[in-house]
Amino acid sequence: MSCTLTIRNLALKRGEITIAQNINLSVRHKEKIAVIGHNGSGKTTLLETIVGLNPFDRGEIELFHEKLTDKNDFANARKDIGYLLQDSDDHFLLPIARDDIAFSLLSCGENAEIAAEKTEKIMRDLNIAKLADKIVYNLSGGEKKLVALAGILVRDPKLLLLDEPTSTLDYAAQIALARILRDLRVSMVIVSHDRLFLEEIASDFYMIDKNGLKKIADFESFITHSHDNLPTHTHPKNPPAI
Repeated sequence: MSCTLTIRNLALKRGEITIAQNINLSVRHKEKIAVIGHNGSGKTTLLETIVGLNPFDRGEIELFHEKLTDKNDFANARKDIGYLLQDSDDHFLLPIARDDIAFSLLSCGENAEIAAEKTEKIMRDLNIAKLADKIVYNLSGGEKKLVALAGILVRDPKLLLLDEPTSTLDYAAQIALARILRDLRVSMVIVSHDRLFLEEIASDFYMIDKNGLKKIADFESFITHSHDNLPTHTHPKNPPAI
């Protein structure tokens, strides 16, 4: 089956420090995979590297069988990638929800009338039409997340990178977001600690650590692995009196 994203022997770096290596991953067309791991293991760095925001000097990244090697390659590829950041406020460039969503298209040269039509449609699809004229910074966490997602989906991306998409969301908003993402026919790489959310959407699970990505059966496997690798403490037979 054709792959949307292929990564080979990638090393993830933060500055001069390598935080993970031997990253290998293939995401098939319309496949939705979850990446889980401990804090600082490189989950967000992986997404940033895929989209070209974090440089790398070892390994290969291919998008739709095209190798991405320099800034121009990544810049061209980003038109087909939707990257949902952890903090929704980082997405917004204009204060009014409708205008911010439409700007995603207008900044790419889309005709204003067509941009307006696509914006209205995506707001209806995500059931956020009532937010069209609201100031984005005054919205709830769940509403902000959906407006940010609308600004991504309106461009019809072929690959979604989602970084902790349920953070700051209440339960009702999590359910709504899960339903939307589950029904989308697009490839996804989802970074999250939200077990129920991931089990609702993802078909495959991967655990990341300093040695790479390892495919695991499910979220429970990550919990078991984490428990088995807890440090062992030794206690003195005769603890000192307190």
